[in-house]
Amino acid sequence: MNQGISSQNIAPGKAWFALYTKPRNEFKAAEQIGACNVDYYLPTITRLKQWSDRKKKVTEPLLRGYIFIFADEKERVFSLEQEAIVRCIFDGGRPAKIPQWQIDNLKTMLSTSSDLYIHEGLVRGVKVLIKEGPFTGVIGTVQETENGKTIAVSIDLLNRSVIAHLPKESLFEVIKS
Repeated sequence: MNQGISSQNIAPGKAWFALYTKPRNEFKAAEQIGACNVDYYLPTITRLKQWSDRKKKVTEPLLRGYIFIFADEKERVFSLEQEAIVRCIFDGGRPAKIPQWQIDNLKTMLSTSSDLYIHEGLVRGVKVLIKEGPFTGVIGTVQETENGKTIAVSIDLLNRSVIAHLPKESLFEVIKS
């Protein structure tokens, strides 16, 4: 599975795009796009699910209904022709390009063992750069919670935020707009 490109391997003429998939077709979309030799990133998370008779670890998409591709225009259009893909996310009448730093932030957050939660809708607040701890280098938006500090790293174009609970001793630097 071609799970994405590091920020050191950026190809000219290519950008990150978010594609909307058919319901529960994220893995099928990854398979189809990968078979076309288009670079993609499908962020996943493994959770312990409990049924009445058993418990099982299940890997599921972090952002249901979305897959990211790193492609030029020709590859983007070709990806849209795949059966599991519904459409490309647009912004201002053009295919929305997702900044590399947002993909990098998502990968950094998923590489830790912290509990992650999805928050529907944009999170508003102060933008910060985490200076220390498991999310060092991640830019996010701070929210206050009853349990202490919470950081939300937004992929703004998808109207979704990944929420990670950070230790109270985490160091932040406020980013001024």
